Amino acid sequence: MPKGGAKKGGHKGRMRTYTSPEEIDAQMKEEKERKETETESGGAGAQPDGVEEQLPGSGSEDSDDDEGSQKKRGGVEGMIEIENPNRIVQKSKKVTQIEMDEPKTLSRREREELEKQKAKERYMKMHLAGKTDQAKADLARLAIVRKQREDAAKKKEEEKKRAAAGKAAK
Repeated sequence: MPKGGAKKGGHKGRMRTYTSPEEIDAQMKEEKERKETETESGGAGAQPDGVEEQLPGSGSEDSDDDEGSQKKRGGVEGMIEIENPNRIVQKSKKVTQIEMDEPKTLSRREREELEKQKAKERYMKMHLAGKTDQAKADLARLAIVRKQREDAAKKKEEEKKRAAAGKAAK
């Protein structure tokens, strides 16, 4: 059994309407004229396809000149211009503006990271200059090691001299 009872066809049995060849020719001529006027005027009054279909003889050229490149609005919308205050318009920024804004827009983590790097650089400069406690301790250790090496080198020289003197005495 078909759905919907004994009725067959439903909405598909409507009568079809055909356009006459004269109407098709008139529509094609109008579209060609409209395209020619758009190309002549540089496309200033051009509307995107499918925005609004106009009937022949409705004066499409006159209304395009009045409205300019704005889309036609009907009813109350055409009378009142509404701007959404919540809409955020994205503005393109130049590279120079972005670089100038960068220090202001650092997050807490980024700020802390920069401070940490600067502190480390300051410490390294002071360390190399020998002003930190660790640098002083390192320099003292180096002095001790140099002294020990000098003493060891003197002992070796003395032993060599003794050995050379001992060989010469034989």
